[in-house]
Amino acid sequence: MQINVTFRFYGELNDFLAKSFRKKAFILSLNGNPSIKETIKSLGVPHTEIDLILIKRKPIDLNYKLRNGDFISVYPVFESFDISSVSPIREKGLRGLKFLIDTHLGKLAKKLRILGFDCYYRDDHIDKETNQFLIDEKRIILTRDKDTLKDRSVTRGYFVRNQNPNDQLLEIIEIFDLKRQIKPFTRCPVCNGSIDIVSKQSIDKFLEPLTRKSYNDSFQCVECNKCLGERISSTENNEMN
Repeated sequence: MQINVTFRFYGELNDFLAKSFRKKAFILSLNGNPSIKETIKSLGVPHTEIDLILIKRKPIDLNYKLRNGDFISVYPVFESFDISSVSPIREKGLRGLKFLIDTHLGKLAKKLRILGFDCYYRDDHIDKETNQFLIDEKRIILTRDKDTLKDRSVTRGYFVRNQNPNDQLLEIIEIFDLKRQIKPFTRCPVCNGSIDIVSKQSIDKFLEPLTRKSYNDSFQCVECNKCLGERISSTENNEMN
C-alpha cells in the first residue's frame, strides 16, 4: 500500500536536506507505514538534531507510524528554552552540558575547555565503546561527520556547521545558549581536568623564571598537574589559533 505524506523541516534541519526539499513543504510517496524516524533518517536528517515533531499541532514521538495524508512539521533542538513538557522526543532539556568532541574538532575542544566546559575529546573515530560512554555520561557529541549522528545509539548530538574554530565556538555558544554558563579558566585546556588556584610557593619548582618573578598565584590542573599560570589566556589561546 502506498501512502502520501507531507513534510516541512524548520531552521538548521534544512542543512541536511536535498536542495529541492529545503525551506518548503514537500510530498513523499511511501510504501506501507514506515516509522517517522526511519523516514527522516532516509532524508539525511539525524534524529539527534530534532527536538519536536508535530502532526495536526500534536507532538509525536519518533516511533510514530506514518499514515496517508499526514502533514509533519519537524523542528530542531531548542536549547534557549526547555520544551520537555511538550515534546515526547526528549526527556528533559540539555542543561548542565557536557560534550564529547570527535576528531577534527580539537581546537574547538580546547576553546570550550578554556571557557569552563567539560569536553571529552576523541582524536579517532567514534566506536561502540565511546557511544556507550556518551550515553552513560549523558554527553552531547559535537561532530563534523553526519553519519556519526545517524547511529541509533547516539541520543544527543549536534553537527557543527562552521569550519573555522573561532566561528565554531560562537556557533556552539549560541546554539546551546551557553553565555550564562561560561566560567573561564576552571578547566584544563590540555586534559579537561579541573583547575585550582595555588600559591607560587607550592609549585615553585615547576615555574619558569619570568612567571616566578611576575605572579604570586598560579593555575594548576588537579589531573595532569600542568601549571598554567597567568598565561592560560594568551599562550594556550595562541596554540589553538
